[in-house]
Amino acid sequence: MLKILHNPRCGKSRNCLALLREKNKEFEIIHYLENRLSCDEITSLLKKLNYKPIDLIRQKEIVWKENFKGKTLTDNEIIQAMSKFPILIERPIVIDVDKAIIAREVQKLHEFI
Repeated sequence: MLKILHNPRCGKSRNCLALLREKNKEFEIIHYLENRLSCDEITSLLKKLNYKPIDLIRQKEIVWKENFKGKTLTDNEIIQAMSKFPILIERPIVIDVDKAIIAREVQKLHEFI
């Protein structure tokens, strides 16, 4: 079953859910802002995405700008920041067992599912 890291306030995330429903795909919604991901979960997610930690960061977020921008951070420190401040994680993310995508573009999601 697919999983989606979802932020209900995000239009792209809502569009992603709508497409999954339209295609009759079974999925589990993970409200990652309320239920923070652990560092291990983020590390696993990065492997599924084939991303470096910095690639998963929403660098325009105020939390990033005020606390991390311009600093030299290790991958582990970036992962810890995402765990502590989940708003920094790009969204929506659709996960299918051992692979995942950031589903901001409808076409990518179509190809993925």
